[in-house]
Amino acid sequence: MNTIIRSALITFFVTFISACSTPKVIDITKVSDRDLSCEALKDEYKQAEKAKKDADDVKGVTGTNALAAIFWLPGIIATYSNANEAIAAADTRMIRLTDLMDKKNCK
Repeated sequence: MNTIIRSALITFFVTFISACSTPKVIDITKVSDRDLSCEALKDEYKQAEKAKKDADDVKGVTGTNALAAIFWLPGIIATYSNANEAIAAADTRMIRLTDLMDKKNCK
């Protein structure tokens, strides 16, 4: 019986931890950035904006975040830390892309 309870608890915690939202931290630079056309740079910029929005959405009040705050405080701290890192990377990526668009005189 003790083994069944232990297995159930382990399964619960693994499932709970894996449900934590962690946004993807995008690459700030890509080797091909300088070779991109204006349209491709604009598409990359839109992707960076979306990545920033996704990361910002994770920081809000969600069911997962509420449960994590109650049951697994390190999980919510890790999620917020990762979200902040993802937002900073997206901001830096957007600045880099804007600089490249300016150098190419993109409109």
